[in-house]
Parts: sequence; structure tokens; C-alpha cells
Amino acid sequence: MKRTIAGTGYAVPVTGPGPRHRARSWAGARAAGPAVRARAGADRAVRCAAGGAPARKVCDLRGKGAGGSGARLVFGARDVVVVTGLPGSGKSTMMRRAVGEDAVRVDSQDTRDRWDARMPRALPYAVYRPLVRLDHYAGLRRALRGPKPVVVHDCGTQRWVRSWLGRAARRRGGALRLVLLDATPGEALQGQRARGRGVSRYAFARHRTAVGRLLSDVVERGRLPRDCGSAVLLDRAAARALRGIGFAPGRGSGVP
Repeated sequence: MKRTIAGTGYAVPVTGPGPRHRARSWAGARAAGPAVRARAGADRAVRCAAGGAPARKVCDLRGKGAGGSGARLVFGARDVVVVTGLPGSGKSTMMRRAVGEDAVRVDSQDTRDRWDARMPRALPYAVYRPLVRLDHYAGLRRALRGPKPVVVHDCGTQRWVRSWLGRAARRRGGALRLVLLDATPGEALQGQRARGRGVSRYAFARHRTAVGRLLSDVVERGRLPRDCGSAVLLDRAAARALRGIGFAPGRGSGVP
């Protein structure tokens, strides 16, 4: 028996196939060519993003974006989604394109842009940075107390923020879901140059340490951060091909 996820065009098994059937399906997808592989990858993304099977909480979609139509990630209606990665990896760009009106997008970059527009150009950002952060966290608190799903741009180096988000997700009756953009330092620096704004060498080093530790835990050890229910791994190609981040109304954090 299969159920079609609204807006995806993919039929997702209500009861997952056995290991042999999965192996045959993926072998057939590899033999059938890029189009079928992209479809299979998208189907896998939908099931994983919504919580997936209990035994599999990490979905690695790196390498699935090149030449494919991309996937649409679907989460539970009460979940809190955290997008993290190096500065310049494409988090803000992906969020602006993929998050629709059915969710609240909270991006620290948007807050900074609003303050930059009001401040004199000669005034260094470091002077009013504490006010930007205060404004960002105040807006995030309002979003978490509201009825809509929340997608948050993770600053990366503040672990207490992720713990706070995990507690807030549980109070909402959902779970914390991690979307991790795995970009190389070179790709991230190129992204910073493209947007005409970078971070200091010290700050970038801190982000590299934090993201590197997170990747090591998730990829090599299969260990998720505390309070995190699942993780989706994307590279820049998969992030560019992503069709959207959606939510299943009236459902929890399980498979839609």
C-alpha cells in the first residue's frame, strides 16, 4: 500500500519494504539512469526528513543534486527545523527559496540587513552587533510561541541555542530537525565573496571547528546532537536542487 505525499508527486510506502526489496530497488535505480536515481533520492529524502524509519535518523543526500530534479523535504507540522553550515555555504539562499508561507523563516542575516539599512555606513557592525543578536533572538522567541512551523538559520557556534530550540520543539509537541549543508571551506569562502560580505578569519575558524565536529559526529559516528530527532545532509548541489521545505498539517514528526 502506498500514499502520495501532497506536493511531492512521489508515492511513499506506508509500511517500509524489507532489506532485500530496498536493495533491488536501489540496484534498479542505478541501472535505470539519472532520472530514476533522482526520483528515488527524492522519495528517500521525503521519508527521511519526516523522521523516517526509527532505525535511520540520518539521511545523506550529498551527491544527489547534480543532474536531478531535486527533492522536497517534508517535516512534521510542529517540528523546528535548524539549517546549519559554514558561513557562505548557502543557508540563507536556500531558506529564502525553499521555505514557503506555511512556515516562519527566522534568519539572523535578515535581522542584520534590517539594522544595516538603519545604521550609518561609517559605523562598524561590531558596535551594534549585540543589538542585532538581541533582536534576532527576540524574533525567534516570538516565532517559537506562534502556531506555524519554524525554520531557523543556525549561527553554528552557539550550542545553547540548539538546546533551547530542542526544548521549544518538545513543548510544541514536535522535534528538532537538522538540515546540515556540507560545503568545503573553499566553497564557503567563495560564497562569501559572491555575496560581498564575509566573516573575520577568527570567526570563520570557530565555525569550521564547530561544523567539523558536527559533521564528524553525524557522518562518522551516526550520533546526533542532543535534543535533535533527525538530520539531513546536503551538499551545495543538493541544496540548489532542493524543491522546497514543507510541513504536514495535522501530523506529528513521523512519516506523513
